[in-house]
Amino acid sequence: YDDDGWPDLFVANDTQPNKLFRNAGNGTFKDGGMAAGVAFSESGVARAGMGTDAADFDGSGRPSIVVGNFSNEMMALYHNEGTGLFIDDAPTSALGQATLLSLSFACFFFDYDLDGRPDIFAANGHVADDIQAVQARVRYAQPPHLFRNLGNKRFEPVDDKLGPAFRVPMVGRGAAYADYDGDGDLDVVIAANNSPARLLRNDGGNRNHFLRVRTVGVASNRDGIGAKVTVTAADGTRRWSTVKSGSSYCSQSELPVTFGFGSTTGRLKVEVRWPSGRVDTVDAQTDERIAVREGQGRVAEPASGTRSR
Repeated sequence: YDDDGWPDLFVANDTQPNKLFRNAGNGTFKDGGMAAGVAFSESGVARAGMGTDAADFDGSGRPSIVVGNFSNEMMALYHNEGTGLFIDDAPTSALGQATLLSLSFACFFFDYDLDGRPDIFAANGHVADDIQAVQARVRYAQPPHLFRNLGNKRFEPVDDKLGPAFRVPMVGRGAAYADYDGDGDLDVVIAANNSPARLLRNDGGNRNHFLRVRTVGVASNRDGIGAKVTVTAADGTRRWSTVKSGSSYCSQSELPVTFGFGSTTGRLKVEVRWPSGRVDTVDAQTDERIAVREGQGRVAEPASGTRSR
């Protein structure tokens, strides 16, 4: 989170302060969650944190953190100020208002419409099947949330714009994303208590342009987990993401990283900074799916690199 080249660790805790372990670079970590402002809510209360994820949602070059919390607590959106301090933007945003009554388990950043701005998904569901008898406005089964990133640190709920399947209540727990149908945009699967999983196919996200990058580690781990991938377009627009595991809630999304570019097309410069410290730079085009092998650069990818609808 401090861009010193060493991966740090954030842990969302249930009724206990969240932890932010800073990597000292010598095999040790030190918790700085309280000093960084991510341990408690703005009122100084430890919330019931469930799922969590991190991404640069505002183009600042720094990863910020989203956390799913209990009903009547709202989700947290800790913005990385770049000074070692995080500020929770949720209470003053549409995100906080829309999630106040939700119990959010899995949550993650992903660019569902490929416009280049990471959006936020949350799977919801209460833990008490009789909660409505105690709190009339809170339900056991709850529909998921999706917040579209409008830029300038603003999000809007788009649940009611995504079709009837998205609005069906469920007792959501885990959730993950992947391009399961190979059309370039990201689809979502949700696990639920005592009911089948739900696969939500993204139809129309690929109206915008994209690049998908799969990393193959050699000196680093096999999948390149921890690698930082930065993509620069011809107009200077820059996006970055980290190959990661361990976000959301009891779930694992796909490892290839997807970058959205909106209406921008053309040549792209891709830089992969590996956990080993090595840096590989390759060329690509929008609407391609590429693989980068540590120390070798771009290698053949089994899937077609052409755009599909």
